[in-house]
Amino acid sequence: MRPTAPAGPVRSRPVDVGEFLGLEATHNPHRWYLPVAPGLATLGKFLFGGAGLGASILALERTTERPVVWATAQYLSYAMIGEIVDLDVTIPAAGRNTAQARVVGRVGDREILTVNAALGERELDRTGQWTEMPDVPAPDDCEIRESTGGGGSSIMSRIESRLAVGQQWDQLNGEPAEDGRAAMWVRLRDVDPSAASLAVLGDYVPWGISQAFGSWTRSNSLDNTLRVIQVVPTDWVLLDVRIQAVHHGFGHGDVYQWSSDGTLMGIASQSAIVREVSEPTPGRLPPWMTREIEAASDRAPTGTSE
Repeated sequence: MRPTAPAGPVRSRPVDVGEFLGLEATHNPHRWYLPVAPGLATLGKFLFGGAGLGASILALERTTERPVVWATAQYLSYAMIGEIVDLDVTIPAAGRNTAQARVVGRVGDREILTVNAALGERELDRTGQWTEMPDVPAPDDCEIRESTGGGGSSIMSRIESRLAVGQQWDQLNGEPAEDGRAAMWVRLRDVDPSAASLAVLGDYVPWGISQAFGSWTRSNSLDNTLRVIQVVPTDWVLLDVRIQAVHHGFGHGDVYQWSSDGTLMGIASQSAIVREVSEPTPGRLPPWMTREIEAASDRAPTGTSE
């Protein structure tokens, strides 16, 4: 039976995803500003990759006035808390139904990310969905997923998550997952689903790599691609993370994003640099993760496992 998300407590006024991200327009309709606030950053004090892609998608949609079909981000450098990312939109081709566009995000002269995308919508009588949502417990029946550092004021403090398939960080025991899959229910508090919010929630392949190995891994995303299928109203989103392979120090995987009624809303995919795999000690974080949590208070580490 397909799980249904519980009604839960009454939510406050839904927040526009642009307000959640803090995206700001300028007098130039092709330029946008993204201040890197703590609530958009990782534990390492740099912009969370999914937030960068989400802001770029929103800038593209608002500039072209068309919905995104797919968007892919290449991450080139870090934008730190307190910096402002300039997002410049270019539209090389725009037809009757489809536009091809890109965003380049910079802090000063430093290029942070490049996003290529297609946007548009076409009428077609036939529709179909052939893949099915995994059978997992409903959010109320899943335990809260613990963050490595408690979330603090990072973006993790704004994402509520419930572990559906997988292990908590302190429960990883070194046993690899048989099928490389893990899953969690997530939601951005008081933010309605959109392509931009799905982009924020799609950046979980690094977490899935740890789950696949059954050991702590330190990894950084090289890219993030989002294919938007159908965004529907839903309180919770199931992230069905499927790790395909890790080889030569790089990991590859997909994140299927499901509504609570089983609608496939989007598919995210990523490749990541896998920098370190640590054998776990039950109940204790690995030394590299402890060092990064301690260092986050006064400097930026080189990676994160969120």
